[in-house]
Amino acid sequence: MKPDGESERPSLVSLRGVPMIKTFADVMEEVDGFQAHPGDLLISTYPKSGTTWISEVIDLIYKGGDVEKCRHQPIYLRVPFLEFSVHGVPSGIELLKKAPRPCLIKTHLPVQLLPKSFWEKDCKMIYVARNAKDVAVSYYYFYQMAKVHPDPGTWDEFLEKFMAGDISFGSWYDHVKGWWDKRKEQRMLYLLYEDMKEDPQREIRKVMEFLERPPDDRLVEEIAHHTSFKEMSQNQMANYTSIPTSIMDHKISPFMRKGITGDWKNQFTVAQNERFDADYQRQMEGTTLHFRTEI
Repeated sequence: MKPDGESERPSLVSLRGVPMIKTFADVMEEVDGFQAHPGDLLISTYPKSGTTWISEVIDLIYKGGDVEKCRHQPIYLRVPFLEFSVHGVPSGIELLKKAPRPCLIKTHLPVQLLPKSFWEKDCKMIYVARNAKDVAVSYYYFYQMAKVHPDPGTWDEFLEKFMAGDISFGSWYDHVKGWWDKRKEQRMLYLLYEDMKEDPQREIRKVMEFLERPPDDRLVEEIAHHTSFKEMSQNQMANYTSIPTSIMDHKISPFMRKGITGDWKNQFTVAQNERFDADYQRQMEGTTLHFRTEI
């Protein structure tokens, strides 16, 4: 039983074999029909892989490093979340209908569920992938505070679901590999979260080059500063504290929790780590995509 005043958390529903938040699945027909503009830039990630971070970086690049322009609206209004739909908050589709085009668009959809118009219009795409162990830990805490998800259960129970792909947006393994393979036929920049942590300025330069922006060391330095974890976690226009607590409860766990690489060592038991490593090796066999679990 839930405490008084706390509603039951919705179960996930299967959308073409991919587990999905029910209210997101409810609007997927409209999402499927979404018409991308050739100049739109798609930001794609598996959840808890640096989505807000890279979104803020790109928005600052687009705005020439003008921090005040980025503080005019929360990040989820500046970079609409394509498939987002929760009662009482504007959906991603509603925001995109009003947005001046071309624009920035965020998605967590696996590659096979992305609306076809993004491929047909040959939109540029930036994908960020993060190592599976840190994603699993971050997602566990996010599941607790973001009430659109089912109850995550214990850490051990959630980890089993993560390995099986029985969580919102499905298998991490399928997601990162699917987008990795698609990069060969699309105008796509595929970034790694660990590389961004290791040398933010180097990765920001990669993004600027991909976006065909002139090199500007001062701008890169400013963006790296304003998009550091310390700065973003205190920035109300980036840290999701303006979202109603009925949707995200930061008292349970902050949306921006640690933002580090290697936090999995504080969560995994030795037995869990051994089991995870064996399963990881099996699921990632044959791919040229490789991750670092510490830097």
